Amino acid sequence: MLRVQPQKHYGVTSPISLAYPKESDHIYTQKLIEAMKPFGVFEDEDEQNHRLAVLGKLNALVKEWIAEISEEKDIPPSAIGSVGGKIFTFGSYRLGVHTKGADIDALCVAPRHVQREDFFQSFFEKLKKHEEIKDLLAVEDAFVPVIKFKFDGIEIDLLFARLALQSIPENLDLRGDSLLRNLDIRCIRSLNGCRVTDEILSLVPNKENFRLTLRAIKLWAKRRGIYSNMLGFLGGVSWAMLVARTCQLYPNAVAATLVHKFFLVFSKWEWPNAVLLKQPEESNLNLPVWDPRVNPSDRYHLMPIITPAYPQQNSTYNVSTSTRTIMSEEFKTGLSVTDEILRGKAEWPKLFEPPRFFQKYKHYIVLAASASTEENHLEWIGLVESKIRVLIGNLERNEYITLAHVNPQSFPGNEFVSMWFIGIIFKKAENAESVNIDLTQDIQAFTDTVYRQANNVSMLKEGMKIEATHVKKRQLHEYLPPDVLQKKKKSLADVNRTSNGGTKRCSLDGSQLDSSRDTDCGTPFSSPTPVNRPGKTALEIEDSPPVPRTSCPGTEQQGMSIPVIGTSENTLLAAQLSPGSTIPTMLGRNMPHATSPSSKALLANGPSSTDSINSSAPKRPCSPSPDSSPKRLKGPDKVRPPCSCQYMRDGNLLSVQAVNNFVSCYYLCFQRLSSNELPDASSPLPTNNLRVVKNSIRLTLNR
Repeated sequence: MLRVQPQKHYGVTSPISLAYPKESDHIYTQKLIEAMKPFGVFEDEDEQNHRLAVLGKLNALVKEWIAEISEEKDIPPSAIGSVGGKIFTFGSYRLGVHTKGADIDALCVAPRHVQREDFFQSFFEKLKKHEEIKDLLAVEDAFVPVIKFKFDGIEIDLLFARLALQSIPENLDLRGDSLLRNLDIRCIRSLNGCRVTDEILSLVPNKENFRLTLRAIKLWAKRRGIYSNMLGFLGGVSWAMLVARTCQLYPNAVAATLVHKFFLVFSKWEWPNAVLLKQPEESNLNLPVWDPRVNPSDRYHLMPIITPAYPQQNSTYNVSTSTRTIMSEEFKTGLSVTDEILRGKAEWPKLFEPPRFFQKYKHYIVLAASASTEENHLEWIGLVESKIRVLIGNLERNEYITLAHVNPQSFPGNEFVSMWFIGIIFKKAENAESVNIDLTQDIQAFTDTVYRQANNVSMLKEGMKIEATHVKKRQLHEYLPPDVLQKKKKSLADVNRTSNGGTKRCSLDGSQLDSSRDTDCGTPFSSPTPVNRPGKTALEIEDSPPVPRTSCPGTEQQGMSIPVIGTSENTLLAAQLSPGSTIPTMLGRNMPHATSPSSKALLANGPSSTDSINSSAPKRPCSPSPDSSPKRLKGPDKVRPPCSCQYMRDGNLLSVQAVNNFVSCYYLCFQRLSSNELPDASSPLPTNNLRVVKNSIRLTLNR
């Protein structure tokens, strides 16, 4: 009698279902593939071969350069032939989910006698002389230093890491933690992308199902306007980890089922419980890692998704109360749509329909960044965009604002002007005929942060300005063209025409898919390129905590009268879910609970009490500095074993009961994190003679 080998276990818990796909699941998956093709998410064979050829040339160029450097540094001739050097890829290309025209994120790994200065000097000069390399740019002082260029038409972002090895073997595996010993922190950051990507691929049961599902989810997130780590939504690595966790919970499912299960799982997930692909491993390297037991700031992340490679980090520390609320509602909407699709009541293209952002809110804040020249404009909007989440945080803390929703796409204004639009939901005025709302301090704290950062990096130039204006929905036509406001749907033929026009493809609503920014491990290289923007920004700014709101002088203007805001517009459309169906995550460790009343309330009530769009947004702390290095506990707690309840193996893939059982099991096995508020740090404002615009927005909210 043959014994059936047990299936390999993935993840921190047992799967929800081990059921295998039915014939109908394969049919729905094929229909999903056909629905994605018009959006240009698949490359043809010629394009794939072109990328491989370019990477091969770049790898040979690196080896040649390292041999030349070795000779200059008196390495024995007998050893020069074996010093090696290698190009590794990471991000969307390494995961196998890159889209047409997307760039390649790559890492140059060199032996210990090659210095970072050599990379940014002699290798940069070598690249400059190569006839196939264009648009060469070095960003040496960035948080993650990078050389950006086009190699035979392929955009490449190349990082550098110097390992403590005499030579770099061809079969080098970067996942070993011992490679990080005695390395410069910039090298560790550069290695992180490769290490995280490789770990994700090793932690999914079926790579092809994972890839196809991730392509669908990334397309959906971009179409729905929730793909941007910089602005407080999720970036490429975060979406990859959520999809990987779904694959772990349904290891035998195909892509169509996994897309549906993705929405089922994360529409019920109880944030701020963390998403983990594996139990965090201890190390003696004393690098700062995400650990709520010892790092107070980690306890207050709102939507933690933890990278699986050491040093473990939260890839979503930019998420705010508003962006989490928006994403949670999108998960519920996605569940409702995929329910219809799998019941035969809708088709897959419905999942990728864009939201009606400019019809959704009664009130908007228009944030305009302007400069005097094209070069200054590109630098300036990159910095401003990287700090917009500071403004969102300030607005969330205003007692009269329930939700602040930034549209990730920027729009061109007049010459050298870019605009972002933030939809605002105000609390309904009660017990008073009218309420005066002053947003001056919220705006001023944001502009102070941006000017301070620009001054610190010596970027602030004459003509660089930020201005914020309140407009009502009916006034948007003064800022945007009619086709953007009307959101007329295009035919599939129109989509095909736009998707074949080059490296930047417009989506159905005119917004770009932004395929070149698929990867970000919490430290994006540059801001996404908006429609009609001349090119990518060259400046990369290290993220810093938002500046606390202060009372700053500003020019006053006459208050504007705002009509009563109806309750129908205070709520976002959500799918109907069964009551009590929530999925917490697990940490597998005992976590200390905060003792403050607000923390206890959050712990007791869960995110449903803090994220409701009809309740005031709770104050949230600043994003922690990536350079912070809190002390580590010497004696780690014992890790709890993964849950192995028998009912986790429910055979019905579409069973909500299996998910609810999963909830109960999680509650029995693991504890939640608590939340509190953190202090901020700031530096002086610029004292030069440049004009700093003071924004004043005062409103009257009528009953």
